[in-house]
Amino acid sequence: MDLVTNHQEVPPTGVRTTEPLTQYLQRAHQRVRAFDRRHPLPWDLSFTGFWVTAALIDYTGGGWRSITHNPGAPGPFLLTLSLGLSVPLLRRRTRPAAVLLAMAPFALVNAWSGTALQAALLQLVVVYHIALRLPLRHLWWAAALVLTPVVVSTARYGEGEWSQQIGSQLTSVLVAVLIGVTVRTRQNYTEALEDRARRLETERDQQARLAAAAERARIAREMHDIIGHNLSVITGLADGGRYAAGKSPERAAQALDAIATTSRQALGELRRLLDVLRDEGTAAHPADLTPQPALTDLDRLIDGVRNAGLPVHTTVEGRATLPPGRQLTVYRVVQEALTNTLKHAGPDATSEISLVYGDKGAVTVTVTDTGALGTSAPADGRGLPGMRERTALYGGTLEAGPRPRPEQGWRVRLHLPEESPQ
Repeated sequence: MDLVTNHQEVPPTGVRTTEPLTQYLQRAHQRVRAFDRRHPLPWDLSFTGFWVTAALIDYTGGGWRSITHNPGAPGPFLLTLSLGLSVPLLRRRTRPAAVLLAMAPFALVNAWSGTALQAALLQLVVVYHIALRLPLRHLWWAAALVLTPVVVSTARYGEGEWSQQIGSQLTSVLVAVLIGVTVRTRQNYTEALEDRARRLETERDQQARLAAAAERARIAREMHDIIGHNLSVITGLADGGRYAAGKSPERAAQALDAIATTSRQALGELRRLLDVLRDEGTAAHPADLTPQPALTDLDRLIDGVRNAGLPVHTTVEGRATLPPGRQLTVYRVVQEALTNTLKHAGPDATSEISLVYGDKGAVTVTVTDTGALGTSAPADGRGLPGMRERTALYGGTLEAGPRPRPEQGWRVRLHLPEESPQ
């Protein structure tokens, strides 16, 4: 099949789609084209067989006698010319230049002998394929090869004017070339569209994978902060309640109440995080619209850590004028630092938090502890990487490491610079 298939694209909203009959014809055409690409031989045999049959009908039916200059040409000679001008079409798509060269001697003999078989016009089909499949520079010699028999016939038999004979053949060649170039241009355009669609699909899939990876990392950070902090507080409260159970039942009951409050808070935060992951159609309840933690929630966070047994002293300088994203970053960094202190600093450790607010969203947060173990950071996990990822979102810096000697303990320092003007 030598015609190019039309590239189908999904129409944008509001654009009238093609009619069902047109869609059916397009799908049928595409199936035929797909079969032809996989199995080209059946169509090549059918196409060649048709023109071989037509050439033989012209020979056996005597139609050639109406325009011939040599009505007495022998039958085997005519049969040979008919087959020589039609059978090579079988390879017209894969080797068009070789096919035209193979047909050229038969066309020249046809013109010299004066038989003037109509099968010689099949050279135009090969010229079309040369224009369709080969570099355009091949058209010069192809056109010369097709015009040569006309020049020979006109010079030998002198029928009609030169300009008329050669001009008619040249016009036929130009039409074949124009059709081939037009179809070729359409094919190239369609291939470019298909290639662009494939690249857009690949880019879309890559963007989706990157977005999914970023979302997984964000969810992992949130779950680490929620679960790690609250479980550390619960563990501290449980240990304190166990020691107080024998001596002060009231303190033990207060520890249990604090454990229950912290557990409900953790469950609420996890429910909000998991609800947004559900599809709207499958969610049992709509997602809770409670906002993410902010600076106003720091007091409650610090009170929970104090109830767990870690003394915390806080100092604040300046006025907090941070956007919600920066507030969440400050909250999570303080939460992670206090969680690590609870888990790793030892029973007699204390913590100090310093918040210094600047202009245009700048803030510096320093969290130190007096852990006897020399470090309050875990050997592995997502705590410190999560804090650094949050900090990097705003172009800030995060320092975490042991305090300089002779002091002991750990220090976490977060600095977010001023917001860049939009």
